Amino acid sequence: MLLREAGIEFIQESYDFNEDSIVARTPKEFVYLATLGKYETNLRAFGCQELPLLVADTVVTAQGKILRKAKDEADAREILLSQSGNLTSIITCMIYQSRARKIIDISQTTYSFREFDRDALEEYLKNGEWTGKAGACMVEGFCKPYIEEVRGYESTAMGLNIEVLKAFL
Repeated sequence: MLLREAGIEFIQESYDFNEDSIVARTPKEFVYLATLGKYETNLRAFGCQELPLLVADTVVTAQGKILRKAKDEADAREILLSQSGNLTSIITCMIYQSRARKIIDISQTTYSFREFDRDALEEYLKNGEWTGKAGACMVEGFCKPYIEEVRGYESTAMGLNIEVLKAFL
């Protein structure tokens, strides 16, 4: 969606990279290693001679913890409650490579959230929109009404700092 809205043509295809083996001390280290793993996997599969290669990954952090993708509804509840009424940072790393250049960027957007309404939280958990989302967080959806302050780009929180990418393209 971000690439489409920015008017950047692309073909979306990807090979998965298993992030479970990553051991990292910090959220930025984790997201870099996850992106690097995706980059190496997809570079082997597709190369970047004919078309450029772009990969990205996102991690959420609150209260000093790396909040990965929730395993189930109970895990999603715990992850979201750690963000409720707290500062939550969403860190995205991207690697772009074409024949002419290679760009590596790590960007962070920090949100200050009000306390989440418990009934709205339970509804969000039941509808399953949190599935597959880093930190079970959707700043463009469920979390939006609870945002008190934003520091950074919303595109970073949505999975790709499109402002940085466009500046290099």
